[in-house]
Amino acid sequence: MLTITSFNNIDWTPIHQVWSDWWAGDLERPLVIVGGSQPGVYIPQLPLYTAQLPESLSDDHILDLYEANLKTRCWYGDTPPQWKMTFGAGILAAFLGARVNISPETVWFEPTHVPPVRAMEIHANKDGYWWRRVESLTRRAVERWRDKVCISYVDLGGSLDVLASLRTTQALLYELYDAPDQILRLTREVTASWLHFFDELDGMLAGSPRGVSAWAPLWAPESMYMFQCDFAYMISPRMFEQFVIPDLRTCCDHITHSFYHMDGKGQLPHLDLLLSIENLDGIQWIPGEGQPAPEEWLQVLSRIRSAGKLCQVFVTPEGAQKIVRAIGGQGIALAITGDMTPQAANEFMQALQEDQKQALRLS
Repeated sequence: MLTITSFNNIDWTPIHQVWSDWWAGDLERPLVIVGGSQPGVYIPQLPLYTAQLPESLSDDHILDLYEANLKTRCWYGDTPPQWKMTFGAGILAAFLGARVNISPETVWFEPTHVPPVRAMEIHANKDGYWWRRVESLTRRAVERWRDKVCISYVDLGGSLDVLASLRTTQALLYELYDAPDQILRLTREVTASWLHFFDELDGMLAGSPRGVSAWAPLWAPESMYMFQCDFAYMISPRMFEQFVIPDLRTCCDHITHSFYHMDGKGQLPHLDLLLSIENLDGIQWIPGEGQPAPEEWLQVLSRIRSAGKLCQVFVTPEGAQKIVRAIGGQGIALAITGDMTPQAANEFMQALQEDQKQALRLS
């Protein structure tokens, strides 16, 4: 029977069990992450980013807006009810002094000034406006919703992405060649700040009994993060190994569960390096704009699974079935795109269960 949860009707016991089994590699079927809206209920509209809300709004006013939206939602199958604040990918740059730019469509960061690379130093600063806003909102969300939903870590970003926001992308690309030792120093400083702010957030989220999530649709009973380096699209595997892998290893060693956001086919040359990181649990595969859907990349998914790593993809119901029929569903988290009705979700999950049984028989 289909499991349906809502904001005021959540049984967390099966969520804890099935996700714990999945992280341990003991779940023989895929995780299925799918949601929908309650029929006939008005859905309050929210901005794309929490950062777009007026600064004058109190924490409780902001959470009132999100709670009204959360109460219209249904979560099916293995889906953990989740709330994430959205301040833009790489908000750590703002904590470190970057300018925050907000438009109706997006949030991005750029330097207020670019000092000579040798003169630049990066230190964690807990006195800035953006960190104080994230900290206050996180604490209040945990106090208010500790038994209702899991609260996500804000999207801190990756070390090179954050550094690009502090120096500009063009400058950083040149400096990888012209001042590699200085860039290695600065990435270590960014990573030290990343760990500092992550630990601050993790300490706040420890007050919730509902586990943790990141900006991605993954859940864990203890510390977890979806790492990323979109800047890696522009560099070679040799540079990726030199400038990204050491800090990524440091972060993976620091937390319990770790994933990497591999966005676009331009990151495929780095896949073997990523798979070599012992404490990296899995890969989120995003083929990228204009590329075939994830179910058309079975060889990539098989490489990830053959290396003993978990995998998460965003797929249609038909795409999910194609993946399970071809390579089975063990170790894969299928995040289904779009909302589904309870009837459609029930029919889909029954069909997927049959596909999984067939795949197990053939294996």
